[in-house]
Amino acid sequence: MFGKRATTSAIAQPPVPSKGSAGTSPPPPGAAKPPLPTKAATTAAAKPKVAKEKVEQFNALKMRLHRKLIDKLDLTRMVGDDETLREQVKTLVSQLADEENTLLNFNERQRLINEVLDETFGLGPLEVILADSQISDILVNGPKQVYVERRGKLELTEVEFRDNAHLMHVIDKIVSAVGRRCDETCPLVDARLADGSRVNAVIPPLAIDGASMSIRRFGADPLTWDDYINFKSVTPEIRDFLQACVLAHLNIVVVGGTGSGKTTLLNNLSSFIPDTDRVVTIEDAAELQLRQPHVVRLETRPANIEGKGRITIRDLLINSLRMRPDRIVVGECRGPETLDMLQAMNTGHDGSLTTVHANSTRDAVSRVETMVMMAGFELPVRAIRQQFAAAIHILVQAQRLSGGARKLIGVTEVTGMEGEIITMQDIFVFEQTGVTGKGRAKGQFVSTGIRPSFLERLKTSGCEVDPSIFTRRVLMVDEGE
Repeated sequence: MFGKRATTSAIAQPPVPSKGSAGTSPPPPGAAKPPLPTKAATTAAAKPKVAKEKVEQFNALKMRLHRKLIDKLDLTRMVGDDETLREQVKTLVSQLADEENTLLNFNERQRLINEVLDETFGLGPLEVILADSQISDILVNGPKQVYVERRGKLELTEVEFRDNAHLMHVIDKIVSAVGRRCDETCPLVDARLADGSRVNAVIPPLAIDGASMSIRRFGADPLTWDDYINFKSVTPEIRDFLQACVLAHLNIVVVGGTGSGKTTLLNNLSSFIPDTDRVVTIEDAAELQLRQPHVVRLETRPANIEGKGRITIRDLLINSLRMRPDRIVVGECRGPETLDMLQAMNTGHDGSLTTVHANSTRDAVSRVETMVMMAGFELPVRAIRQQFAAAIHILVQAQRLSGGARKLIGVTEVTGMEGEIITMQDIFVFEQTGVTGKGRAKGQFVSTGIRPSFLERLKTSGCEVDPSIFTRRVLMVDEGE
């Protein structure tokens, strides 16, 4: 018995490595030896390490130049416009780069100078992205991951921030320019860029993997109705009908999900407002770009470091009623201010415009009911619906379809109430028929054949439209090319 145990124990023991081996048994006689690492494989493995070291050296050099520039820069002695000032600083940066005596080729040297200038005058790594007019959204998920939306599709870029402190510095530069702050006591902030682009930032401890920032761009050359028609996002007949509705002082709500183009559509609807009207705009972060001469722009204000001084959209909306507005344009209704907006539309401020987050026109009604209840008044649902039916004339739905195409997919009239239900009827719709081989939506704009009940109001306002556009027919076909 003891002999069997000893034998079993001997079998279970691992083989003793031969002298000179690294813990492995020697190959049996005649077996092929494992191949040694080739020079090419060793070089390939070393490349990422070398590339990383080169990037770190470049960033370190850029930081040194930036610090020296700040020490030597005296803006009080520099005169001229922004472009002249930038050229003067560029000359100074070039001199500082020469003093470093580093082995950089021409392209690397130019890149170094430009990046130092971007850090000084702009938003650092974001300047390269902001220069591309085709980019509509910039999504920063921590310092090492930056996505952009181009032509309706998300792409990961090679743009990176040095570290989280670098990203936080850029965020602080953006929000401080509009009198806001972003720190541990206020880790969420809405702001805007100089061109009107909307910025939202979330920083640690709320953002776990480093600061996060989203930029919804509104370029210096915003989309117009001609662009909408060229992109087959709307038809000339629908545009003319909406123009008549705005001129006739109908109250319009733009409905759509996130990224569907609500704000751009609201901006273009406001372009139909006559120059003789006094318009008051109310927004969380000012992004509307009205072209009328008589516009008062109001923007909310967050609380200060003591938690006081906050001014909400509702506060501004209530105050705007004392400012003798002909029309009120609210960037977005998403809280108790919805009740005040409905009341304003019902008390002599016809022709007002706003947007609501919803996936359909029927969902928009439910959303408005919920937001009115947030005002704290125990109003019966029927009273809220009566307010809605009396205040709103038109719902315009925007949507982002497959492949990134944004379209105006419906124009709906609010006709009144039947019992407890708000009644609506579609006047124009976009019927999607499928997708192309590239995944882009295709379909057709259709006139439903229903005439709106307010045609007489359009006529008496001098905004009569051609009644033939309401004949049931296809207005435009989009093959999704």
